[in-house]
Amino acid sequence: MEALLQISGLRVAFGGVPTLRGIDLTLGRGESLGMVGESGCGKSVTWLAALGLLTQRAKITGSVRLAGEELLHAPASRLDKVRGGQIAMIFQDPASALNPVRTVGDQISEALRLHRSMDRRTALAEARRLLDQVGIPDAARRLGAYPHELSGGQNQRVMIAMALAGQPDILIADEPTTALDVTIQAQILELLRQIQRGTGMALVLISHDLGVVSEVCERVMVLYGGHIVEELPAYRLFDQPAHPYTRGLLAALPSLDAPRQRLFAIPGVVPNAADFPPGCPFAPRCDRRIGRCSEWEIELASLDGDIRHRAACLHGTSEPPAGEVAAA
Repeated sequence: MEALLQISGLRVAFGGVPTLRGIDLTLGRGESLGMVGESGCGKSVTWLAALGLLTQRAKITGSVRLAGEELLHAPASRLDKVRGGQIAMIFQDPASALNPVRTVGDQISEALRLHRSMDRRTALAEARRLLDQVGIPDAARRLGAYPHELSGGQNQRVMIAMALAGQPDILIADEPTTALDVTIQAQILELLRQIQRGTGMALVLISHDLGVVSEVCERVMVLYGGHIVEELPAYRLFDQPAHPYTRGLLAALPSLDAPRQRLFAIPGVVPNAADFPPGCPFAPRCDRRIGRCSEWEIELASLDGDIRHRAACLHGTSEPPAGEVAAA
């Protein structure tokens, strides 16, 4: 698969406190990648840093190359063309991302004029087509509506239409269904799948919902404490998770078939970035930790010789090494 985007050694620190601790990923043209993990693990920060959307307080190092071109610390004039043009992002809360005092037609048209150099009349016609494409009924009338006149699901569809306006090569969807009910959530996810198939763009889905990611994505990255702790094909996510954190996330999911019982919860919380534990960041919460976990430098390693499945754990898929006992 042709590599479209390559991120290498991406690190982010705020006020000298590291929050992203070395992210490496490659995104292929037309690929769908899921990124999962608890809040504060670095999923959204990865892409905000890559697109130059963090504040000046953030110290960003590493490399972000789009089709071979370095984007990190690129001039604002160049990033303005990339953002919304080659890479588009759908944010979690459309109510805060959309301008409440401008019609949705004006907001979509603005993106079209900026990235595709259309005149106002042509842009409005294309905005109507985009609203039709994302499944908003009576698109011609909705062009004159304000965000508060639309439902949450319709506003999310408007956000998708705006993202598609620049005909991007990569679409990043950051928790696009969090505030929506289950029925609308399914419709939005199916819409994203259809658009990806129809346009051939790459899709990055950031989510807390492992079920959603497994349905939409081909490949999954699990993040914890600013690190990638596991990377695997989506079809293996439920059957062959290797890292204890991934297993914990899966164990916390309710089962429709099993008898009713108290849900499992991973003990503790994500570590504070200013008081990060040495060694494996998950060790303080892990029921398989051993002494060396607090000294080990986290590193992804292939499992069973399969380069598609990598985990950052001393145990891998095996039991603790002979002579070492998991901590109580």
